[in-house]
Amino acid sequence: MPNGLLPEGENLRKAVRWLAEQQDHSARTVQEAARRFDLSPADEEFLLRHFAETDRQDSKSD
Repeated sequence: MPNGLLPEGENLRKAVRWLAEQQDHSARTVQEAARRFDLSPADEEFLLRHFAETDRQDSKSD
C-alpha cells in the first residue's frame, strides 16, 4: 500500500486489498467495497479520500 499506510480493522484491510486490485477507484467502486466488507461510513470516507489521493498522484507521474 502506498506510503506504508495500514488501516486498522481486518475488513478495512481486505477492502483496501480488493480495491488495489480493481482498475477503477471511483466512488461507486468504493461503495461496492464498503458493502462487500461491511465497512462503517467513516471507513468508506477513508477509502474515498485515500484512493482519490492515490489516483491524483498516479496521474501526476504519467
